[in-house]
Formats: sequence, C-alpha cells, structure tokens
Amino acid sequence: MNISNKTILITGGGSGIGLAAAQLLLEKGNRLIITGRSEARLQQAVAQLPGATAIACDLTDAASVANLVSRIEAEFGDLSVLLNNAGQAYAYQLAAGADAVTKAGEEMATNYLAVIRLTEHLLPLLSRQPEAAIVNVTSILAFAPGAYIPTYSASKAALRSYTQALRHTLAQTTPVKVFELLPPLVNTDFSAEIGGANGISPQQVAAELLAGLEQDTPEIMVGQTAQFYEYHRASPAEAFAALQG
Repeated sequence: MNISNKTILITGGGSGIGLAAAQLLLEKGNRLIITGRSEARLQQAVAQLPGATAIACDLTDAASVANLVSRIEAEFGDLSVLLNNAGQAYAYQLAAGADAVTKAGEEMATNYLAVIRLTEHLLPLLSRQPEAAIVNVTSILAFAPGAYIPTYSASKAALRSYTQALRHTLAQTTPVKVFELLPPLVNTDFSAEIGGANGISPQQVAAELLAGLEQDTPEIMVGQTAQFYEYHRASPAEAFAALQG
C-alpha cells in the first residue's frame, strides 16, 4: 500500500516502537496523531515530530477512548491508518503468590481488549477511505510463550488470533487492510525489565514495518521472528525451550 501523505493514529506513540515508527512516517509526508497515557511523555515525543498531534488517552477506559474517537472524527476525518502499538507487560513466574490474575487482567485489558474497542470505534471512519490499514503489534511470543513473561505472551497470542479473523472479515466488505507486526525482543524502556538491552533497535522494527506495508505483507516478521516461526513449525518443543533462555 501507499504509506505516504496519509493521516495516521499511533497508540503508545510516545516512545519505543511507536515513536520510531512515527519518525519514519513523518518523513514520508504523513500527518500523525500519537496517543498514550502520559501527557509528559507525549509532549516530549511531539517535540521530535513537527506537526504531529498528541492526545492523552487511557485506552483501557471506555470514556477516555470515546473522547479520543470523538476528537479524531471531528478533526481528522481522513484517518486512514491505525497502528495499535500500546502495550503492558509483567515479568514474573507462574507460581503460588504471583497474583497472576491481576497481572493478566491488566495485560489483556491493554494488549487485547483495548485494541478491539478502539478498532471497532474507528472502523466506520477507516472504511470510508479509498485505502486504509489497521496494524496490530503482536510479538514473536505469539508463536510460543516465554515462561518469564507468561500472561503477556498469552495476550499477544490472543491478539494474533483476533487479527487473523479481522483480516478475513474486513477483506470481504471494506478497503481496510489488516497487518500484523511481529517483532522479537526490542531494546526499549518498555522491555528493560525482561532484558531489552539485548534486543534489536526500535528503528529497525520501524523500518521493517514500513517496508512490509509498502509490499502489502500481511504478517510482518521482524528480525529473527521469521526464522523462529520456521523453527517452531519444525519442532515446537525445541523452539519453546529456546525462548526460555
């Protein structure tokens, strides 16, 4: 698809993959809206993105999302790309006393349910454009979970399943293309707790994202993700073991 001169909304756009993608998309003449929970972080990001608009929003809160959507409909009626990038993660072990249900609830609320809510609200607007796209950021962990980040892995597997169903459905009746971005470990503040310093750069992820969009690649497997996918298909048990470090 053509990824120039479009209006694009990026969730979690204040740092990491979202900010790196915003910077590259800005170079292609796109009009950008970034959103996130932290107003301070958004303002720091906008200072690096001339002409971009920052809108603070808690994507897990229905009223906050409704306000975001109302503003986009009023001010950005040509919105044609939604990049669902915001995430929440806990690194812990599934053991007695871990309070996994609370951690999983927060991860699912941000990584899965918030994506469904925002996507459904913006679908009418996206469907009116001559060319549009939804990009959901999952993970290499959607193929096999990391036991050190168990319920985050589960949330990304759920999002991958939803993305596949959404792609199939929208292809029947709308011009909206659905992409999945599958990065491996990425060196961001978000991943610091789980060894992110050993990951690839968010700039590499952003560059491969843009290339995948331009080539109409539905599943954009970044870095070693494609290699891991083939490894997992050949030997699921060995692939799972390899992820545990």
